[in-house]
Amino acid sequence: MDATDFDWNRSLREQLEWHWNHHLLRRFDGLTDDEYFWSPVPDAWSVRPRGHSTAPVQAGTGNFTIDYGFPEPVPAPFTTIAWRLGHVIVGVLAARTASHFGGPPASYESWEYAGTAAGALGQLETEVEAWLAGVRGLSEEQLRAPVGEKEPYPEAPMADLVLHIHRELIHHLSEVCLLRDLYLHTHPTTKTAETTETANDSNNTEGTNR
Repeated sequence: MDATDFDWNRSLREQLEWHWNHHLLRRFDGLTDDEYFWSPVPDAWSVRPRGHSTAPVQAGTGNFTIDYGFPEPVPAPFTTIAWRLGHVIVGVLAARTASHFGGPPASYESWEYAGTAAGALGQLETEVEAWLAGVRGLSEEQLRAPVGEKEPYPEAPMADLVLHIHRELIHHLSEVCLLRDLYLHTHPTTKTAETTETANDSNNTEGTNR
């Protein structure tokens, strides 16, 4: 098979789909609310009940808001699993699905952030599926076309945006996995056979797929 016959759309999607289906879903299984909100350092940015944040910007329309600041403080604040999931769900996925695939309008200010781990994971799964459905519908010609003024680099091809979004997802969701590991090993009384087995399975999977 030469490059003219290659299924570029499939290859772009599989960059995320394999990681999502074979690594991330099992690593997110059993995420608790304590883990979701846990911070190993003081003054981390998070998702909080409305009125309980001291961040410069408190975005969101529901009972919970997400911490932000413009410009971002230097050094940037540490962020919890709740914050990282909110960032991925809204800024990485939902806003781009709205801009490029006709999804409902989405922004940090207008989003209703989840107050539970299960709620956030449900939002994440919905937005990953919506993004991949949009990518799946792109022809090779559309993948080569400029992304346009909705993005910071309007002349870049759509394929570059797809790669960027997938890198962002792999990067930030791997951070969530690391925070789960840190929580597990700093809260020994919360360890269960199920969570320990999940962590061990993940380590074995990572070792065989490097």
